[in-house]
Amino acid sequence: MTEQKKNTPVLDKRSSRRTFIKNSGLTVGGVVLGGALGSLLVKDGKTTTNETNVHSSTAPSNPNVALMYFTPEQYRITEAASERIFPKDENGPGAKELLVAYYIDHQLSGAWGMGSKEYTSGPFFPGEDTQGYQGRQNRQQIFEIGLKGIQDHSLKTYDKSFIELSEDEQDAILTEFADGNVELKGVSSAHFFGVLRTATIEGAYADPLYGGNANMEGWKMKNFPGHQMSFLDIIEKEFTKIEPMALNSQHKH
Repeated sequence: MTEQKKNTPVLDKRSSRRTFIKNSGLTVGGVVLGGALGSLLVKDGKTTTNETNVHSSTAPSNPNVALMYFTPEQYRITEAASERIFPKDENGPGAKELLVAYYIDHQLSGAWGMGSKEYTSGPFFPGEDTQGYQGRQNRQQIFEIGLKGIQDHSLKTYDKSFIELSEDEQDAILTEFADGNVELKGVSSAHFFGVLRTATIEGAYADPLYGGNANMEGWKMKNFPGHQMSFLDIIEKEFTKIEPMALNSQHKH
């Protein structure tokens, strides 16, 4: 009887692929980003379907949990910064659990991020406080400059990455940005922080269809009903707490 081929080479290949995914920055918190898994773990007659099933069973069911613009590092910095702006407390989850960083990522990938509906041609002069931003950068560029600034300032101040800092240290870095004390090229740190803060709050309370407000937890903290079909049955009653509904039917109860 012919001796069966050993499976060691197959295991080595599969192990090396897993190592590559882990070390290449394609994962965030153990979750493979985007379509990386499908492109790297290709069935070639030697891999089994069991490995794909293992990853599929642990993959998040929320289709919004996929990066569209950020690099993994930019995502992690945004997630950490937004959590300090909208932290978890006794009232409910913070920005991290609400998936606010994914909301910001998705907004940056579209018209909001590119500033496609805004006039951004010169000449450029410093504007009054009531005039808002008067520069040439769109929000994609503002976030790229700002997030790099957060990382650089963290390394310069604490010799650690922003995501490795304690909460107090992260607060100190963000306060420096909010006060406009960090020099950035092309945009003030105060303006970047303002955009980040506004986007964070939007992500906590926007419809889950857009990536944040996971499981409508932001709405639940405010007793906000979301998008109800009708209020006729309760409009003449005292305040009635009802379960919120989102635009996407999968979030309805």
